Amino acid sequence: MGNYNHFYIFATMKFTANQIAGILEGTVEGNELIEVYKLAKIEEGTEGALTFLANPKYTQYIYDTKASVVIVNNDFEADKEIQATLIRVEDAYKAFSQLLEYYNMIKLNKEGIEQPSFIAESASHGEKVYVGAFAYIAEGVKIGDNVKIFPNVYIGENVVLGNDVIVFAGAKIYSDCVIGDRCVIHSGAIVGADGFGFTPNEKGEYQKVPQIGNVILEEDVDVGAATTIDRATLGSTIIRKGVKLDNQIQIAHNVEIGEHTAIAAQTGVAGSTKIGKHCLIGGQVGIVGHINIGDGVRIQAQSGIGRNVKDGEALQGSPALGYSDYNKSYVHFKNLPKIVNRINTLEKANK
Repeated sequence: MGNYNHFYIFATMKFTANQIAGILEGTVEGNELIEVYKLAKIEEGTEGALTFLANPKYTQYIYDTKASVVIVNNDFEADKEIQATLIRVEDAYKAFSQLLEYYNMIKLNKEGIEQPSFIAESASHGEKVYVGAFAYIAEGVKIGDNVKIFPNVYIGENVVLGNDVIVFAGAKIYSDCVIGDRCVIHSGAIVGADGFGFTPNEKGEYQKVPQIGNVILEEDVDVGAATTIDRATLGSTIIRKGVKLDNQIQIAHNVEIGEHTAIAAQTGVAGSTKIGKHCLIGGQVGIVGHINIGDGVRIQAQSGIGRNVKDGEALQGSPALGYSDYNKSYVHFKNLPKIVNRINTLEKANK
């Protein structure tokens, strides 16, 4: 899809429909020379804006939008006249997403060390690094190329950050953690806090069990705002490559999450549980400790998981049932008052 320099021109000055079509490998229908300089939603488009139509629910807006250029699918057929210039591509949503990705790259294209900030003498960093004001980088930290560390970030001793990592403002990464290439850690996230390890003594008082492991994020992991990932008691809490964690998730000590699993907000995973790859876990799911969840599992929002789960299972409820079993049971649950009344009526009739 074209290159970074093309989109840099678009982000800083006007760009023609023909140039955008060249980047997207699309075809222009309308004025090839019309210029745009901003991005907008189709229902909010104004003159000079570039937008897109992918969801048929928004088709009505294409006939009235004031946007200058609209990206559409190749198979889009208009019912009436459209004022905007169209760029036809194979997948309008994907094409527009690529433009947004490049735009975001430019917005985050910062370099240099702002002051005041602290970088320990034994810390090292690669090329084109950005460190924001009031960031703290401790002894022994190793930072790769093109890393962006925003203001008020804390990086503890001996942390390793791979290439192209972004750590947004206020995030904290505790000592000895390893962050893979292209990971994104959002504001308020905490990686490597102590696991919840306490043991009662003979007086019934809780004594802390030292948590001396770490957290490993493999490549392309996203950690949402205010999400917490605890360090292992021993060994590592491991988030495998491509995992996407929403905001306000709790991942406990020694958990392992498989490749390309996505977890929605407010889910909690207790210690030493292993989750497979390519799972989809809804919001507010609770998962107990020391169980195994297979590959390709689907868990609906607000479910409670208290047992091992086989590959490919779809679950709902608390405690969770098979998805289809839950739906069948819920039909009866909704009708429970009627069923009770019928039973009471039958019992009275038989007396």
